[in-house]
Amino acid sequence: MQVSLADLRIERPKIFTHGCPTRVVLDHVMSRWGVLVLLALSEGTLRWGELRREVDGISEKMLASTLRTLEADGIVVRTSYPEVPPRVEYSLSPLGEELMQRMLPLVGWVAEHAEGIVEQQP
Repeated sequence: MQVSLADLRIERPKIFTHGCPTRVVLDHVMSRWGVLVLLALSEGTLRWGELRREVDGISEKMLASTLRTLEADGIVVRTSYPEVPPRVEYSLSPLGEELMQRMLPLVGWVAEHAEGIVEQQP
């Protein structure tokens, strides 16, 4: 599957321009923490603490904000259980699973080439 910006703009001329919803979604999904949270959830359902440990370096505030945003976008599902103490789990929605099928090859490419790219920097 090969797509270019020119191909996309044939059908939707304003795609990825200022004010286009595609920019909002791209910002949510491709943000520093968005990618890492989605990557962690691609392994399966996680509770808050598990997710926080899996996404090394994220603050509680950023994790809460990122999860809230991805849930509002319909990419992450939050399931709360009426227990004491409360139990909350996070997982990918079907839309999130479809997204990660496409994003995992990119993440794999980054993992494979990151050291060589960083070594070349002055």
